[in-house]
Amino acid sequence: MNEPEHNAVEPDSTMDQPERIVVMCIGNTLMLDEGVGPRVAEELLTHFLLPANVDVLDCGTMGMSLLSIMRQYDVILVIDAVDNTGHPPGTVLTFSPEDIASYAQPHSAHDTRFIDVLEAADFIGYRPKGYCLGVQILNMNPEQMTIGLTPPVEQALPLMVYSVLRFLVERGVEIRDKATGELWDGITVEL
Repeated sequence: MNEPEHNAVEPDSTMDQPERIVVMCIGNTLMLDEGVGPRVAEELLTHFLLPANVDVLDCGTMGMSLLSIMRQYDVILVIDAVDNTGHPPGTVLTFSPEDIASYAQPHSAHDTRFIDVLEAADFIGYRPKGYCLGVQILNMNPEQMTIGLTPPVEQALPLMVYSVLRFLVERGVEIRDKATGELWDGITVEL
């Protein structure tokens, strides 16, 4: 007896898998407000549980070496210090990768701007969805290496963390409070 013939279509193995998302926190903790990215990473990893499809990385100072990391993700959210935005220090802003280049600090400790890394990725055939979240700095060029943030940037940390969490929730990510294991309420950020 012959088996019935089927015109079945094999399911795409990526159809049911959630987007791979990375929160790339950029900065140098030895340069005051330049260290805001790593501080956001620290707060996220200390206070929240994220699912396996979401990674939070303290990337230090950005360079082309991030290309190999980026290839693993569909969506990239960069957290960084910005300057010359026309806003007061501590203001949290969202940018496209193309727009954040306008606010790059000329003497930044970053080796390469995020837009340069995205353009290099595009050149080799990989273009993730890129988003940027920045905070207007007060000082990221101290006379001496200084660990810590200036008061207006420190005060902006809860809003920065909240903005990252909202970005993730809008993409269907379930976030849990690390202390209680309960789902994040979508409102409260206590650091």
